[in-house]
Amino acid sequence: GVLIRNAEVAGHGPSDLRLANGQIVEIGRALAGDTLLDAQGGAVIPGMIDHHLHLLATAAQIDSVQFDAIVDGDGLTRALHGAAATRAPDEWIRATGYHERMAGPLDRHALDRIVPDRPLRIQHQTGGLWMLNSAALARIGVQDWPDTMERDADGAPNGRLFRADAWLRARIGATPPPLAPLGRRLARHGITGVTDASVTNDAASAALLADAVRDGTLPVRLMLMSGGALAAPEDGAFLLGPVKILLDDDRLPPFEEVLAKIADARRWGRAVAAHCVTAGELALMLAAFEAAGSRPGDRIEHGGVIPADAIPVLRALRLTVVTQSGFIDTRGDRYRALVDPAEQEDLYRCASLIAAGVPVAGSSDAPYGDLDPWRAMRAAVARRTAQGHPLVTGERVDAETALRLYLGSFADPGGAPRTIAVGQPADLCVLKAPLTDCLDALSDPVAATLVDGKLTYRA
Repeated sequence: GVLIRNAEVAGHGPSDLRLANGQIVEIGRALAGDTLLDAQGGAVIPGMIDHHLHLLATAAQIDSVQFDAIVDGDGLTRALHGAAATRAPDEWIRATGYHERMAGPLDRHALDRIVPDRPLRIQHQTGGLWMLNSAALARIGVQDWPDTMERDADGAPNGRLFRADAWLRARIGATPPPLAPLGRRLARHGITGVTDASVTNDAASAALLADAVRDGTLPVRLMLMSGGALAAPEDGAFLLGPVKILLDDDRLPPFEEVLAKIADARRWGRAVAAHCVTAGELALMLAAFEAAGSRPGDRIEHGGVIPADAIPVLRALRLTVVTQSGFIDTRGDRYRALVDPAEQEDLYRCASLIAAGVPVAGSSDAPYGDLDPWRAMRAAVARRTAQGHPLVTGERVDAETALRLYLGSFADPGGAPRTIAVGQPADLCVLKAPLTDCLDALSDPVAATLVDGKLTYRA
């Protein structure tokens, strides 16, 4: 085995940890053996799990034009012109993170005025809408556009295409984005496990991600959700997660259809994870769980708006809420402007759920949220928007609670935090300082990350 030396463990130190066969096998003082890492008094904590993100979409975002810092139409134009200048004339320009507050609704006519001569597609920040210019429509070159393509007054496609990722991939070509940059970023943040919550996961995408885990391109433990049946590999390259039910408030499915999806999940021996951003989506799923029955492992994803009277129902149904406190930071100013003040108190609850006995787990929803869990923890503690405005301050938690949102297991997100103890997996995050100091700052504290006892990142 190898040693991590001079570490703070559970508030005590200095201690050495001996690692062998992917586990912690001994904790003590002045252990004999080869030193893998000197923690220099920094805390060792379990590696964090991001309980809801989208790996391929995040990898594609890293490889795309990103609009996160854009505030107006001039900035949008500069970003797209800059991308066009660095790409071949026939190469697609792909951009992500758009919201109407930047430059209003975009259709092919608005995009043609910015980039007229090469195919351009822009993804809305919600992930549910693609906006294509005329060159992109011509490049795809089909007549049978999906019903979710909006139309001009004369019936022609206007370039606004909703919930059609798989359809687009089939026609544009699904060249996988490079995963190594994403893998490095996860390791840098101390993340050793991720749950990919994509409803589109199928055998092909699962095989791609499993291979990236096997060869170390993605240095994490992996759980995959899916909208349909999926089989886990025998070598454990990924765990099989809940069946994902994706709801859109403006076109909710019939109640019987939701019940049938829950029945499918039960037949496959799997839990259910329901996308619930709005109060309407949540109400539908709570009614469905009450009718069909809930089971341990069933989850509400996002919990963007949770009315107070829904909290005891969540508790009674034993549902876990997998939330994104980071949106209070990154989207909070928009929420203050656009969300009914009467509903703002219900946004991305945390403290009230925990106080009521509802398990809460943390996640990024990357690429739609920032991948950095420490930024999300700061938001959970401060509950302030990017411009510094307080938002739903009654939902604040302390820093230790914020960290625990990422320390639950795959099997029990939001449950008892994993600990540093003999016999536990050597999936570890080594911090630059004692834990209390890192919790005070919640900013870039990771000195090293290990998965299966092997270093995946070192500052």
